[in-house]
Amino acid sequence: MSERAKHLDFDIRDSSERSPLLTPHRHAYFQIQVSLEGEAEHTVGASVRPFASGTLSFVLPYRVHVVSHPPGSRYVIINFSQAFWRPDLQVDALDLEDVPLSQVPELGLFLFQEYTDFCFPPDAFTEVRRLVDQMLLENAQRRLGSLTLLRGLLLQLLGLSCRQFETDLLRLTAARTQQASQHEALQRVARFMREHLAESLTLSDAAAAAFLSPNYLANLLKKETGKTFTELLTERRIERAQELLAHSSQRVMQVAHAVGFADESYFTRRFRQSVGLSPRVWREQVRQKWAPPAPQPGPEA
Repeated sequence: MSERAKHLDFDIRDSSERSPLLTPHRHAYFQIQVSLEGEAEHTVGASVRPFASGTLSFVLPYRVHVVSHPPGSRYVIINFSQAFWRPDLQVDALDLEDVPLSQVPELGLFLFQEYTDFCFPPDAFTEVRRLVDQMLLENAQRRLGSLTLLRGLLLQLLGLSCRQFETDLLRLTAARTQQASQHEALQRVARFMREHLAESLTLSDAAAAAFLSPNYLANLLKKETGKTFTELLTERRIERAQELLAHSSQRVMQVAHAVGFADESYFTRRFRQSVGLSPRVWREQVRQKWAPPAPQPGPEA
């Protein structure tokens, strides 16, 4: 922040003070850009969003981004540290995406920048301009109490943005919550498979372990992995069988039973379909590969 700002806690400047960075970059602090005039684009992460007059952009720490800022555009950049904004938020900047939005709702402005635009209507943007102008004035003089006033103005700007785009933020928050819930459900399924691999497992068993209906789990697995429950279970069993074949002395029949195959012939057929070799041949090739080299004969006396 020291390279592009006068203060490490909070800084604000308009486009006349310094030339813009026109190559993708990232930084350790939060950033808000306010477009006052011009038509630009904001590339953030893998998304390209419009950045026209009356638009705000919100950038998380360490998120790669760049705004095009064509000649003649006018804008204001606000940089601030996490400690300045939320001293109570004791979370590493790289873990901010794991923070529940119910705890810090305004964090959604930064998290969802890649998925929506924050373009204010003229009447609401007038209030944005008022807050920005007050910040510019207060930051320039930096008197006793200035940091408290600046923090208050920043919080007002974030609160105004949340209120203006409440519908979009709530929709995206709900989708994010559902996605997190689905991820946790898939983790429970994977853990259940791993812990009960030797048993006879069904889709209903896994669904009960993940607190889902069998039909919902089947659709979720297909959507997220492109595979059915049976295909995933077989994949996990073959992977575990390879571990046992490579690192244990168990016979092929014992390995088959250990990973949930009651019949050795069926296990051999499924293993060959997956790996391209029978379990015995695969084990021999792996052990030959890992075997220490034979000692070389010494020089003749």
